[in-house]
Amino acid sequence: MVTGAESGAGYKKKLIEVALPLEIISKHSAKEKSIRHGHPSTLHLWWSRKPLAAARAVLFAQLVDDPSSRPDKYPTADDQDKRRQELFELIGELVKWENTNNQEVLSRARQEILNSCDGTPPPILDPFAGGGTIPLEAQRLGLDSYASDLNPVAVLINKALIEIPPAWKDCPPVYPGASEERMSWRGAEGLAEDVRRYGKWIRDEAEKRLGDSYPKATLPSKHGGGTATVLAWIWARTVTCPNPACGGTMPLVNKFWLGKKKGKERYIVPIVDPATKQVTFDIGGPSGEPREGTVGRSGAVCLICETQVPLTYIRAEGKAKRIGEQMMAIACEGKGRRIYLPADDSHISAASAPKPEDAPESELPEQALGFRVQAYGIDRHSNLFTNRQLTTLGIICDLVNEVRLKIEREANADDDPKREYAGAVATYLAFAASKIADFNSNFCSWMPDPKNEGIRNVFSLQAIPMIWDFAEANPFGNGSGNFLDATVRVARVLELLAPLRSGHAEQRAAQDDQFKGAVLSTDPPYYDNIGYADLSDFFYIWLRRCLSDSYPALLSTLVTPKSAELIATPFRHGGSRSKADDFFRNGLESVFASTARSTLREYPASIYYAFKQSESSDEHGVVSTGWETFLDGVVQSGWQVTATWPMRTERAGRSTSLGTNSLASSVVIAARVRAADAPVLDLRGFRAMLHAELPEALRKMQQANIEPVDMQQAAIGPAIAIYSRYSRITQADGTSMPVRTALGIINEILDDVLDEELGDVDAETRWCVKWAKQHGWNVGPYANAEILFTSTGTSLDGLTHAGVVEGRPGEVRLLTQADLDATYDPSSDVRTTVWESTLHLSKRLKDSGIDSAGAFMLRVDEARIDLDSVKALAYRLYDICERRKWSAWAMPFNELVQTWPELVEAAARARKQEQTAPVSAKQGEFDFAKAADLEEA
Repeated sequence: MVTGAESGAGYKKKLIEVALPLEIISKHSAKEKSIRHGHPSTLHLWWSRKPLAAARAVLFAQLVDDPSSRPDKYPTADDQDKRRQELFELIGELVKWENTNNQEVLSRARQEILNSCDGTPPPILDPFAGGGTIPLEAQRLGLDSYASDLNPVAVLINKALIEIPPAWKDCPPVYPGASEERMSWRGAEGLAEDVRRYGKWIRDEAEKRLGDSYPKATLPSKHGGGTATVLAWIWARTVTCPNPACGGTMPLVNKFWLGKKKGKERYIVPIVDPATKQVTFDIGGPSGEPREGTVGRSGAVCLICETQVPLTYIRAEGKAKRIGEQMMAIACEGKGRRIYLPADDSHISAASAPKPEDAPESELPEQALGFRVQAYGIDRHSNLFTNRQLTTLGIICDLVNEVRLKIEREANADDDPKREYAGAVATYLAFAASKIADFNSNFCSWMPDPKNEGIRNVFSLQAIPMIWDFAEANPFGNGSGNFLDATVRVARVLELLAPLRSGHAEQRAAQDDQFKGAVLSTDPPYYDNIGYADLSDFFYIWLRRCLSDSYPALLSTLVTPKSAELIATPFRHGGSRSKADDFFRNGLESVFASTARSTLREYPASIYYAFKQSESSDEHGVVSTGWETFLDGVVQSGWQVTATWPMRTERAGRSTSLGTNSLASSVVIAARVRAADAPVLDLRGFRAMLHAELPEALRKMQQANIEPVDMQQAAIGPAIAIYSRYSRITQADGTSMPVRTALGIINEILDDVLDEELGDVDAETRWCVKWAKQHGWNVGPYANAEILFTSTGTSLDGLTHAGVVEGRPGEVRLLTQADLDATYDPSSDVRTTVWESTLHLSKRLKDSGIDSAGAFMLRVDEARIDLDSVKALAYRLYDICERRKWSAWAMPFNELVQTWPELVEAAARARKQEQTAPVSAKQGEFDFAKAADLEEA
């Protein structure tokens, strides 16, 4: 259990303000990232979307009373702990993907919410609705949802998730004959069936009009003859060689690999004709390997004359519109494998198409987050597609409009509801068009990976980087990027939606006044990480063509709104970083000030933040600009932070510490509106309160096994709660303390508190910690060591005998884990230290696994070494290493804490084996009573 800060007086504390089962929430949030079929994230692409599991758990904890707020029912601490555990177990079931629509689990969760809300749960407001996770999960928990976003693509996604399905709940499909095949249609199943059926009609109709442009491939006899469906055409961009003696066409190819499956390796072989100054291509493999690519970060090479060509030349050619395209290979369907053929004239001819007159000619931004293509003359959205792709996408969009009219006719739509239903089906079919746009662009690449041999979509990253060799998908084939598969994926999402309550989605800037009388739960933009508006234009240009008649007001502009988008982008502010920062800060303050006025006071808000951006330094150390700006916006607009919880909601990987205030995971903040008469506190008082409150908060976090990578961020909760509960903190000169200064002081005092936790350990361990802070496991001068010997009452002989250091003439170093004796037994050591026990335990875990490390843990216990001190030292060593950016040394200590519960279980198993083993097999007697306490802990 993790305990947060106190909430505002006069309100019942909610579970999110006291405790959360972070490990189980993070586990299922991470697991959810690998789920594709039917997941709402597959309805339409959106960037940095929160996992359903995290949003569901946070909303539940935000509304459900903590047991401490009900002393009438749970009078003792034991009663409260038992009740929290019951709630944790329910959350553990609630966050599982397989329970997404488990009505028994959801009903229990809804009942808990009703019980804590006097039978009338509040609506949920998300003014940065984005991909719609929070509004959708609020609806799943039986709450009314109010979603808004400035971006029309985000608004459409939210309408498709929370607004449209409840309007057509349990309705049968209208496609001729479809409703006769079943007796009943639950939820959005009827809507999903229409998406499938009309999607098939669009696919067939488009193929009639475009079939000649996507021919089958003729297979040579070595591949069995006949024809095969093409999956993709592989192209290279080209420029003319600048060498006057050559002047040939240069293919710009990053890689020539096609497939790397063992025994089925295939690659492109360039064939140079010096006479014609032309390059053609053949297919090689399975033996041998391809040559290196012809273009990279340092420039390109001409295959004909081997001239080195700088990227500046290629950029200039691009801006002069002289970059061309050359087909290299054709990827076809085969039996259990891909068949690769060299390009031929018939396929080159079929791909040739004039640019359609109605191609989207909206301009790309001159500069934008995630865009680098403008430097190569790619300055319009139409440049992101081949002419064949532009023609195909245009026809599919037109067919979506035809479907809307077709449904109106077939449903005899003389009334508004039927016309609205036609627009609803068209919305989901337009999303299918978005899907194939993501796979039908000349910025898609071919992946030769053994496990994923096929097309990589444009937005595998939240950016559009330059692609030299690209893959053009067959929208009528069976591979990635085909339209029929896109409609099936959209329909699967619809079938799994459970539209229990009404939902409302509208276009609105978050800074505008929002719906009053709701509870805030939101995931704001992350400073300068993602340029949502510029990226989403890629989809908007096609959605607008599909749906402008259905949503005339929402889709009235040529591109998405940019000027009011709340991100810190200097190029929108004359290149000024300070102006961009002020815009973001002022915007956040406006949003949170507005929601502070409108939110229900009985409930805390929940605000997500995930970031990884630039840092700056001052006298208090390194500070993340985005994190500082975000916290400042929350606090200065009248909110008091009551808890912060780190969750693994993004992607797996190392997170940095509080020294940089930057995580790859999300931080979820619980906050209350600060009292209007909140007092003032001075700097001395602020420091004193940090020293008084942080130790107990950290102790409880360590008991809850918060990972060291997240400990520093979690510690901000109780620390910034102190800062934000006062109207202001005055500095020595009488000015108000800014958040940046507060974060620096928190870093400093957190360092002191972590040292104080080790105040009672043995002198040798204290010496090692002080040495590690200065030198890590590197060699240091003996003079420095001698100073520490004096302050800790130790000596080099004693430390050497204890097995923790190595002394050489004039220098000293700590022994690394690799230096330690793998057979070391602490129960037979006459001078066992916490330091030695911690490093050996970490080494045993890394080298031999959990069972061996668990048995070693019992030996440490037998040696009368306090295991809480071992764990506290692991936290401290991780913190020291991360602050010094010694990541390789840091991660073993994080792993030690991360696996601590499993180690305790392994130690208990080892104890039982010791008890049942013959006496002659036992390696000494254990303190079984203490081991039992360990197991219970």
